[in-house]
Amino acid sequence: MVRVHHFALGSIAALTFAAAAGPALAQQGLDEPFQKSFREALAGKTVAYVPVAMNFDLTEGWYAGLKKELEPYGVKFEIRDPNWNTNAGAQAVTSLISEKPAVMVIHNPDVQTYAKLLQRAENEGIYVIQINMGSAYRSSAFVGANWIEIGERQTEGVVKACEGKSNKIAIIQGALSAAASAYTLKGVENVLAKHPEIKVVSSQAADWDAAKAKAITQTVLRQNPDLCGIVGFWDGMDIGTAAAVKEAGLTGKVFVATSGGGERKGACELVKNGSFDLDMSYDVPTQAAQMAGTIKWLLSSGVKPGSVKGSEYTTLIPITKDNADSQTTCWNLSDLKK
Repeated sequence: MVRVHHFALGSIAALTFAAAAGPALAQQGLDEPFQKSFREALAGKTVAYVPVAMNFDLTEGWYAGLKKELEPYGVKFEIRDPNWNTNAGAQAVTSLISEKPAVMVIHNPDVQTYAKLLQRAENEGIYVIQINMGSAYRSSAFVGANWIEIGERQTEGVVKACEGKSNKIAIIQGALSAAASAYTLKGVENVLAKHPEIKVVSSQAADWDAAKAKAITQTVLRQNPDLCGIVGFWDGMDIGTAAAVKEAGLTGKVFVATSGGGERKGACELVKNGSFDLDMSYDVPTQAAQMAGTIKWLLSSGVKPGSVKGSEYTTLIPITKDNADSQTTCWNLSDLKK
């Protein structure tokens, strides 16, 4: 009797479990409640993009990355290319404000020119995302490099390379009024303050121009053939810096530090061939993805433009001979455009 009782209880338990499990297995899927409103918030919206210029790795890479992330959701793009003309850029931003895109992605030539315009844009209901070179106005989002950190890390590399040598260094700045240049210079100064043995024999602005950077470097090397290091502010410009060092027969003797977006031809390949000894990469594809994610959040959140303000500083990748061969260190513009 006892055994039968146990069997009966076990059978009842099994049947009860089966009955409980049955309806659960037969349930229909749940409709995710938020994806429909997310898609509706993005579909048909316009993102307007105002770089300092197109046709170089940074601005082309940001644009390709944004399109890849946002076009599948029905987002439309407009580019206004001022082609290095600050006045043309200000006119482009002004006309866009009247056209009312949902979002403006702005690459500022300096800290002042667009500042009031960007504030006006957000007051009129347009989200503003500033990329890499910010203005004095803090908009809904800034995505970009921490230039002070870049300046510090480049200069630390140069100081270390100068140990036991002349301790003479040169600084090749960008455009004096640009955030990227002014903030990088502050980072350089932070490190030099700790190293009084370092002598800066030249600190000049090449205005992001490779030809100017080459001419400045040629003069500096003629006057200081024992120079031990150069801190350059952008690898697109410092192609000229490196060319002058090579022509003087000093590649490998003068430590060249620079920074850029990490595109393979402009960064890893030039570190591999000795043109640059250190290239601090702010990794353009990651920046594009961060901008795209921010745009998705802003549009789907419904927050009022200008009511939230945040920053996404880029995690830097130091490119040296140790990692320049790695497939993950740099990126290819052609791949990003696929």
